[in-house]
Amino acid sequence: PVCPYYAIALPTTNSERPENIMGYMPIPPLVMKISIPLMLSMMVQAMYNVVDSIFVAMVSEKALTAVSLAFPLQNLLIAFAIGTAVGVNSLLARKLGEGDQDSAERVAGNGLLLAIATWILFVLVGLFGAKPFLSLYTDDQELLALSLSYSRIVLIASFGVFIDITAERILQATGDSIHPMITQMTGAIVNIILDPIFIFTFKMGIAGAAVATVVGQLCGMVLALGFLRKNTYVKLRIKKIKAEKHIIKAIYGVGLPTIITNSIGTVMVSTMNSILIAFTPTAVSIFGVYFKLQSFIFLPVFGLTTGMVPIIAFNYGARKKDRMIGTIRFGVVIALSIMLIGVAIFQIFPSNLLQLFSASDEMKAIGIRALKTISLHFPIAAICIVIMSTFQATGFGLASMIASVSRQLLVLIPAAWLLGRLFGLNAVWFSFLIAEVASLIITLSFFTWLYKNRISKI
Repeated sequence: PVCPYYAIALPTTNSERPENIMGYMPIPPLVMKISIPLMLSMMVQAMYNVVDSIFVAMVSEKALTAVSLAFPLQNLLIAFAIGTAVGVNSLLARKLGEGDQDSAERVAGNGLLLAIATWILFVLVGLFGAKPFLSLYTDDQELLALSLSYSRIVLIASFGVFIDITAERILQATGDSIHPMITQMTGAIVNIILDPIFIFTFKMGIAGAAVATVVGQLCGMVLALGFLRKNTYVKLRIKKIKAEKHIIKAIYGVGLPTIITNSIGTVMVSTMNSILIAFTPTAVSIFGVYFKLQSFIFLPVFGLTTGMVPIIAFNYGARKKDRMIGTIRFGVVIALSIMLIGVAIFQIFPSNLLQLFSASDEMKAIGIRALKTISLHFPIAAICIVIMSTFQATGFGLASMIASVSRQLLVLIPAAWLLGRLFGLNAVWFSFLIAEVASLIITLSFFTWLYKNRISKI
């Protein structure tokens, strides 16, 4: 038989179901086969992030600041969507590795139910929580109105992103990264095309950027569900799409720490915004621009680790230690290579990067030093991100949560506040390097424990 997603012959089991390539294909080509499509789709997503902000910056610098203030709420939404989907991905891949087909399909059904439930939660956040949250950071009524308009649209109309991300992670757990790439790229490209139409042609301003975002997400969702229906390894069956307590508990065993880990970014960005706006609103805009630009570097690494998680999880379930370790080592090499390229770009071309966003002289004066300083932590982050994917794959999500809490709340925020108080705005950016070093120490400590107590005993 031939796998529908790859032009290679596959060995079969006694039941004539193709054996999953994650259990036998050599690690380097396997990681690249699964991860490259995800990395490419992440690059398109990063392009959307930047292009979206470029169009918003054309409206005004205040509009760019408004989107930056709304970013924590949007990040929180993505944190819940990805966290739940990571739990589904990890558990489903382990069940496939164990050969438990029935449980794998019930995990997929529960995952889609959880996606719908989480969307309803964020409808309520958009209706009742967005304004009180945004009011904490500004009393400028124009800025508040702009930020609230953007936030409510992306929160209330977020149905597409929850279903899309969950369906993509189910596909990835089976070794299919081609179709998730297509869905992500389609959503991002639709978004990029619609941005100028809604923002300028229909004169909707930043509300138009938000509408373009949710339309792109819905397009991705439709494609993802269509691909999922045709998947060879996991079939969606109506009778298995029902809530099961033990499956939901297992999903959130990995998913909840991941949600908390990613949600910490919301707290971090919100607190950093409050620290930076005390110096100048331009610093908030620069921080928002940094997050858009760094996505070109970080999202490909996240694409890499997204591909690694089901490989590690599958082989953990199949008790193949050497394949797990080989995947981790190869992932570290590739992630470091990407991050070093990112450092070079940020060090050599900071002015050119800022000019993409119609940067004023003040924005350049602050931003050039900010980009050069923050980028110093990229290589250390590469190692931490890869190792944290191992925690997710083996069901040890608590370690990722602790490391992330320590990095972003216990180290980064206090360091940023203290450096700002003692040495001024330019010193605040060094807090990222300090926090990443602390994260590396904690992450390596947890990995040592994981290896000694679980992996080495396989």
